[in-house]
Amino acid sequence: MKQWVRDALFAALVLAGVLVATAVQGGVELPGVVTIALTCGILAFRRRFPVTVAIGTVIGCGLYYPFVGSGGPLLAAFVFALYTVAAAGRLVAASVIAVVAMGGIAAGEILSPRRHLDDIALFMLVGWLVAVIALGAARHSRRAFVAEAEKRATGEERLRIARELHDVLAHNISLINVQASAALHRKKGETEALEAIKHASKDALKELRATLGLLRQVDEQASTKPPGLQQLSELVERTRATGIKVNVDGEPRPLPPEVDLAAYRIIQEALTNVTRHASAHEVHVRIHYGDKDMRVQVDDDGRGGDVTAGNGIRGMTERAEAVGGDLSVHSDGNGVRVAARFPIGATE
Repeated sequence: MKQWVRDALFAALVLAGVLVATAVQGGVELPGVVTIALTCGILAFRRRFPVTVAIGTVIGCGLYYPFVGSGGPLLAAFVFALYTVAAAGRLVAASVIAVVAMGGIAAGEILSPRRHLDDIALFMLVGWLVAVIALGAARHSRRAFVAEAEKRATGEERLRIARELHDVLAHNISLINVQASAALHRKKGETEALEAIKHASKDALKELRATLGLLRQVDEQASTKPPGLQQLSELVERTRATGIKVNVDGEPRPLPPEVDLAAYRIIQEALTNVTRHASAHEVHVRIHYGDKDMRVQVDDDGRGGDVTAGNGIRGMTERAEAVGGDLSVHSDGNGVRVAARFPIGATE
């Protein structure tokens, strides 16, 4: 149901309630019906024009009680309008309107030949208006908090997807680039290089489809599952196809999905960096499982040197920290070591 329809129904319900209650208390004549209808009817526009509607209800009550009829809960229309102003975040306007309304009521009681409200009733009315403004302010704060949380969650999801795309494309396109360069410069082995390019591009497309599947509607399913350490052998073979010797110590085990993906992506990024920057001949990938955590380590025998924290290293660090782990990258001049730790809980 659209918002304006709900607001119109709300205004109609308030109007019906005020008319019935007024009729029960002592009846209502035509001028009173018109005033009540106009005052309650403008509540249909309270979300679009909260301050204007609140002022209109003040004017309606100011005309009704002194001149048209002294009975009936028409003041409820003003209370709802005041709440809407506060809930819209217009706390200053709500406070000013409430003060003006109370000033009008107090002036009416002073100028009237007889009292309609005693001191206790006036004090309670002030308390009710303060409570209404406080409730509206709380409602506004809660909506603002929820909106900020949703915005932050959306930003984190976009960052996660961007990280996935970076890892998928950077690794596979780097391998494609290395193999294409080899095919251009070697007199023999073009077939092997082109075969490696074929497999790397196929894997890139497959992982890209899986990552982009995260952007689909909630009720749709991605065509493939996110990768994990079970695909480590394929990852290693693609790196070996570039001419780098890769040794692996440790076997994949069942892990929590988020840890499995993080470990795979960190190894993938480390091998990508070796392929692109290290000029290495050999790489050691080690996987170790403890009682409460697991560790992965990638060592190469490349040129080493200063380690610059670019997008790749930042992405690996964020992945490790996202699952409660940590990552370090060190170089001793004879290669680079990437070491990551992931908590997995106690195991039998």
